[in-house]
Amino acid sequence: MELKDIRGSIDALDDQLVELFTRRMDCAREVAEAKQQAGKPIRDHAREREILNRVTAQAGDAYAPYVKALYSHLFDLSRSYQSAVWRYQSPLTVKIERALAGTTGKRLPEHALVACQGTEGAYAQQACERLFPYPDILYFDSFDGVFSAVEKGMCQYGILPIENSTAGSVTQVYDLMEKHHFYIVGAHKLRIDHRLMKKRGTADAPIAEIVSHEQALRQCSHFLEAHPEIRSTAMENTAVAAEYVAKSDRDDLAVIASRACAELYGLEIVEDDVSNQASNFTRFICISRRLEIYPQARKISLMLNLAHEPGALNAVVSRLAIAGVNLLKLESRPLPGREFEFRFFFDMAASAGDPDVVRLLGELEGHCEHFTFLGCYDEE
Repeated sequence: MELKDIRGSIDALDDQLVELFTRRMDCAREVAEAKQQAGKPIRDHAREREILNRVTAQAGDAYAPYVKALYSHLFDLSRSYQSAVWRYQSPLTVKIERALAGTTGKRLPEHALVACQGTEGAYAQQACERLFPYPDILYFDSFDGVFSAVEKGMCQYGILPIENSTAGSVTQVYDLMEKHHFYIVGAHKLRIDHRLMKKRGTADAPIAEIVSHEQALRQCSHFLEAHPEIRSTAMENTAVAAEYVAKSDRDDLAVIASRACAELYGLEIVEDDVSNQASNFTRFICISRRLEIYPQARKISLMLNLAHEPGALNAVVSRLAIAGVNLLKLESRPLPGREFEFRFFFDMAASAGDPDVVRLLGELEGHCEHFTFLGCYDEE
């Protein structure tokens, strides 16, 4: 057969497939109505397994994997359509609607008690002051302390670094997310200006050791690799490291920190910019114990545990694609105590004010082994 003849056959089959697909979706609507009347959940695992076994056996060994993939996707589409017909109100849907109705103001408040990790001069402080014009700041030694302060109600908000454009994700923060109950209510992308500094009057002395936060050291790895004779030591925060250098009596000690730290602790800048890249940004999230969704919020973050089986992640990503939701980031972290199983973090461009998006979130909540809505927020 000529190519055009083969394509003609495919076109005719496509016409039949579309007709059969729409008829099947009509049946799916009827099933949804029947389930709603009977008080049954939308998803029926046993029924899906029964269909898969039947159609793959019918397809034969050569086509069974492709038919399984096709029907798995078809099940996703059917459940989505049934949810729309049913207008199912999941617990998450109710929670989001209450947050939308209960959040006051157009943005985060100007005055707030905010938890930050480190001390005065920390990058977290700078991010905090971008989000809150008049904050009262409490400093904590660790990221865990910031989470706990918010979770226990000691502080209304907390500021945490989540990702750097050079060094990647701040894994300690991701690993703490499962431990604590919180919501992301805002975010800020801060330009990082790493400078090499020493105590005043010691600039000419050789440097034997550089101290800073481990992320800052990673972000300045090219400079450190160019000076293998200099030892690098990680500390809990760049500002803490700057204060340590300022109080030290050593003339061979330097710190990588911000210009604000130089001014705050009376340090002398030895080199103006030691970052690997001139364009170096860190994303900071603002967390709260209460779910707050402001009118400008256009970004949603989720934390998911999926079934440890082929296609589980693809099913979620496919649902986002079908809904036209742009996936901005996908991060995975190992699940403690479960060999080679992972927790997934999703960032997506979407609004909780969109009913279709809220319905999609409700569907995902029912699809996943463990589902956590981390928040819908605006990033400045």
